[in-house]
Amino acid sequence: MKMTGFWLLLALTAPAFAQMDFSGEWAPVQDEDDTGNPHIGEFIGIPMSEAGRLRSEAWSSSYMTLPEWQCRPHGAMYISRGPSQVRIWKEVDPVSRQITAWHAEWLRSIDNPYYMDGRPEPSELAVHTWGGFSTATYEGEMLKITTNHLKEDYYRRNGVPSSDRATLTQYWIRRGDYLTWVTIAYDPVYLTEPMIRSSEYRLALNQQIPPYPCTVVSEVDRPRGVVPSEMPGANPYLGEFGEKYNIPIEATKGGAASMYPELARQIVKERNAAKK
Repeated sequence: MKMTGFWLLLALTAPAFAQMDFSGEWAPVQDEDDTGNPHIGEFIGIPMSEAGRLRSEAWSSSYMTLPEWQCRPHGAMYISRGPSQVRIWKEVDPVSRQITAWHAEWLRSIDNPYYMDGRPEPSELAVHTWGGFSTATYEGEMLKITTNHLKEDYYRRNGVPSSDRATLTQYWIRRGDYLTWVTIAYDPVYLTEPMIRSSEYRLALNQQIPPYPCTVVSEVDRPRGVVPSEMPGANPYLGEFGEKYNIPIEATKGGAASMYPELARQIVKERNAAKK
């Protein structure tokens, strides 16, 4: 009986499984495949729909100077790909001592809670926010995050749009001082296939994310009511990326085909056929 009681006590006090701890301050590991600044017209590898392409081609970077854009936080579709540091912390129930939520906050974002307490999903009519509504579960040592109720936003800061019907699946994978952040975007409006991307962060023990106050100012003197934009097919900067790196326009325009190596062979085949 004593042995039985000992093993029972051990079972009650030991965790059911190991849970990876993601807490800490993390700095982005910047490289061209992660947080590089994209050119206008650099849409290669993005499975955009025709609607997504048309909106992207109308993009003007002067949007950012509009008063309503200057203090706008980055949304969930973009923020983990940006150059900002991130703070991650866990919320623990004081009685059960179980993790009820993870939180992530970047320099230029709102607080993003990822709930693990089994709360129900909001109604389809519930408000959409920059961070959306997220639930999370452990899959082994990975954390899987599912997000919906997102505002219309962008996937890249060169005009690639995301719709308010898009959803996001994210994975956190920690390897010592490195954190791999995988995102899979599903968008029935602006994507024709899931878009999978990953970012890297490194633990920064001496980092502390500062406050980010923002004051709207008049950056550009323009007539009232004018919104900078380019008409479809008339954006003079769309060809610069392809010209700089000698990439055919058929690839830089994006679309699902631009994710696969077969596109290059198809372009060569079509161009050779056109010469005959």
